[in-house]
Amino acid sequence: MNKVILMGRLTRDPDVRYTQGEEPMAIARFTLAVDRRGKRDGEASADFPSCVCFRRTAEFIEKYAHQGTKLVVAGRIQTGSYTNRDGQKVYTTDVVVEEAEFAESKAAADRNAQQTPSPSPDTGADGFMNIPDGIEEELPFD
Repeated sequence: MNKVILMGRLTRDPDVRYTQGEEPMAIARFTLAVDRRGKRDGEASADFPSCVCFRRTAEFIEKYAHQGTKLVVAGRIQTGSYTNRDGQKVYTTDVVVEEAEFAESKAAADRNAQQTPSPSPDTGADGFMNIPDGIEEELPFD
């Protein structure tokens, strides 16, 4: 079974595009900041899964979701690969969102919008998240 349920905040406004043709289809891409349970060295940490959704779910995201919106999404994990312009193979992992719902009320969202913005991943110039030194000891696999 391939099922994932996540709750987090959008790290930025979703990127929504439409396919060409007789019946254009909406495709929305976004990243969620999903808090991890527990704290590492006294600091909260988060994961930043990439999400993609299609059709009505993408239209819902386009219309109602923006940076900082707290959502619960359900879907499946999908991996893939492609060759970039430099001829290097790039591997991808996305959550294909099949359902999305608000995880807080409008009033709570407005209160949170007035506070500090949602954390975003510490990314380098290449667009990849910087992994702290010494993290290998914490991984459950080799």
